[in-house]
Amino acid sequence: MRKRIDDETILLSALKCFAAYGYKKTTLEDIAGELNLGNSSVYAYTASKRALYEDVVRYVMMRWQSKVKAAVDKQRTAADKFRVLCDTALAYLSEDQAFCALLKNDHTIFPMFPESDPYEEINAESVAMISRILEEGQTNGEFREMDTQAVSELIFSMYKGFIIRAYIECEERFMETHMSQALELLTHGILKK
Repeated sequence: MRKRIDDETILLSALKCFAAYGYKKTTLEDIAGELNLGNSSVYAYTASKRALYEDVVRYVMMRWQSKVKAAVDKQRTAADKFRVLCDTALAYLSEDQAFCALLKNDHTIFPMFPESDPYEEINAESVAMISRILEEGQTNGEFREMDTQAVSELIFSMYKGFIIRAYIECEERFMETHMSQALELLTHGILKK
């Protein structure tokens, strides 16, 4: 009897296939081959290709979110946490080529209209992470008073725009030239003090 394959191995193998061929062209047979399994054996691990794909996307999104959270948690001030959150979240994608390939092939991963967000729970946690930093900054006097929930949602929408432009539309130069300006605008505004 064959030893059961752990979930992470399955997800990483499926990620490799989905990144290489896209959702539509990837077959469960491709994934079975990557895992060195018989074609029907994949069904012991997933109900369908769609279910496995959604599990893969959740996995890479949560892995990304965990890396950002770990970088943020090392910072002391809310301003530093905010800068590191922005830098780490965007820089991570340039390192994770498989996730970038998924984003390029599936624009629904980061929809611009949250009513149709298939990964709403994960994206909501990202908004909450921003909100917690803003609230901390308000509490300790670093940031002015604001509606942290509304501002967090606005920042996350801007962030999705950067991702779409830089990684989905393949304009990585846009991020290099505009990210510092966006951070400057967010942290200092446009009014002369």
